[in-house]
Amino acid sequence: MKAVRFSRFGGPEVLEIVDLPDPHPGPGEVRIAVRAAGVSLSDWKKRKGLMDQELPQTMGYEAAGVVDEVGEGVAGVAAGDRVFGVCGDGAAQAELAVLSAWSPIPPALDFASVAALPAAIETAARALDQLGVRSGGTLLVNGASGSVGSAAVQFAVVRGARVIGTAGPANQDFVRSLGAEPVVYGDGLAGRVRALAPGGVDLALDVAGSGVLPELIELAGGAEHVLTVADFAGAQKYGVRFSRGDSGRALYILAEIGGLIESGRFALPPVRAFPLTEVAEAHRVSESGQARGKIVLTLPGDLSEIRA
Repeated sequence: MKAVRFSRFGGPEVLEIVDLPDPHPGPGEVRIAVRAAGVSLSDWKKRKGLMDQELPQTMGYEAAGVVDEVGEGVAGVAAGDRVFGVCGDGAAQAELAVLSAWSPIPPALDFASVAALPAAIETAARALDQLGVRSGGTLLVNGASGSVGSAAVQFAVVRGARVIGTAGPANQDFVRSLGAEPVVYGDGLAGRVRALAPGGVDLALDVAGSGVLPELIELAGGAEHVLTVADFAGAQKYGVRFSRGDSGRALYILAEIGGLIESGRFALPPVRAFPLTEVAEAHRVSESGQARGKIVLTLPGDLSEIRA
C-alpha cells in the first residue's frame, strides 16, 4: 500500500509517499480502505522530532473509510460498512489503516467531515471529564475557535455549563454561534472575563497554550481548577494538570457524536481537504495556524489515482 512516512526529522519536505506492507487487524480491530485522514497538531510535532525519536515513522491517528477486513472477536461491523475512528499505531495517512476504536458514519455525513473529528472530540471530551464539567458551573475555554476548543465549548454547553470562550477578534461571532460568550484574548483578558463573570469562573480549560495559565488560575480560584492540553511546560511550572491520552481516553464520544450532530447540538468544524499526494502542503497549512477548522487528506474511492 501507499503511505506517508518520513525517515528524517524536519519540515514538510521530509514527508514521502512510500510503499509499505499492507497492515492487518489484530483481535478487536478493523481495517479500512481509507477515504480521508485527519492532520493534527501532533503530526507535525512528531515530524519535527518533538515526540517519538524512532525513525522512520508513519503518520496519522484518525481516519474514515470502508471496512475491508475484520479482526478476531469483532462484532457489529462488517466489510463494506462506512466507519471513522482512531488509528492507534499512527499510520492513518495511507491507503489502508487499522482502527483500534471506531463508530459508524451517520448516513448524511461524508468521509472528510468525520475524519476531522476523532482526535479533537476525544481530547475535548477527556478534558471536560477530567475537569469535572457539569450543569450549573461556569467554564472558561482559552482557544475556543480551534478544532479542540470548539468541540469543548459545544460539549460543555450540552452538559449544561455556562461557557466563556477566548478567541481572536475575527472569531467572536463564531464562538458565540457555538453557545459561548466570547471574549478577545490578549492583554487584559482577566478583566474582560470578570466583566462577564465578576466572581471569576469555576473551571478553566487551556487548549491554545498561549501562556495565560497564571490568568486562568486567578480566574478559576486555584491551579486545581485549571487543565491544559497544550502547555506542558506551563503545567509543570504552575502546578496545573496536563491532559494526555495515556491517562485514559474518552473514546465513548465516537459513538455519541453522530447523535449530537443529527440533533443539531454539535456543528461540524470547517474542513479543508488535500489529496494524499499533497501531504507536504497540507502540513504547511496546518502548521501555519492560519486555517480555521481541520485539515484532512483524501484518497480516491477506487484508489487508482494514488496507485498510479
